[in-house]
Amino acid sequence: MRSFKRAGLIAVSAIGLTFAGAVTAQERNQVEAENQLKDPPSAFVNSGRRAAWHAEVVRTEHGFKIGNPEAEASLIEWISYTCGSCAAFAREGEGALDLALLAPGHMNVEVRPIIRNMVDLTVSMLVQCGGTEDFKNRHRMYLLQQKTWLEKARTAPRLQTSTWGSGNRSARISMAAALDLDDMLAERGVSRMDITTCLSDDAAAQKLLQESAADRKELGINLTPSFALDGELLDQVHAWGTLYPVIAERFKPNNSSR
Repeated sequence: MRSFKRAGLIAVSAIGLTFAGAVTAQERNQVEAENQLKDPPSAFVNSGRRAAWHAEVVRTEHGFKIGNPEAEASLIEWISYTCGSCAAFAREGEGALDLALLAPGHMNVEVRPIIRNMVDLTVSMLVQCGGTEDFKNRHRMYLLQQKTWLEKARTAPRLQTSTWGSGNRSARISMAAALDLDDMLAERGVSRMDITTCLSDDAAAQKLLQESAADRKELGINLTPSFALDGELLDQVHAWGTLYPVIAERFKPNNSSR
């Protein structure tokens, strides 16, 4: 992988929430985005491939990689689960990438969490709780329902939230219960015992914190979502609207190796 281009990104102080509750709106965004990717002269139009690489997920040192490991293009996506712009990207772009690029094996995507606060840490640990085959569903569930559970965090009593700041196992378990994060995961079939075990894993929590801190310090990842395409950090690309033109350019026939 080529070395990353460091970007002088400013730290995030606050990112507003956006959320589309209607399934039809979510589907419409995904269809529109997919149609954009299919506009000529993309190299993957009419490829004739009908694969299911978007269902392939493996653990990596820093997160989870989705798609064909031998794909011609690789995208890294840094996200924060308390970031409203990350929830917007999940609604607007992830489905389109699945259908147009991941499924036929043209590209793979590695999702890496950036821990901005202790709520981020707790949700990231829950996203990691369970098999790789259900990672995408857990990841998108928490992002697409972000408005609901994050509002509970914002309106929780100060006495309660003050105890969450430590980020220790008791705080994580308490937070997950107060925000119904554990119920969401249980509804996906993860046992209560497994949820408690995941949230109690101090080694896993420390690993998430260390890896997030390393990416922020060494690569300059301070704004989420951020992206790297084929090993190069994309400057000023932090949304589907700015990522799409870069990907479309990457897959023009003269830029594609297939």
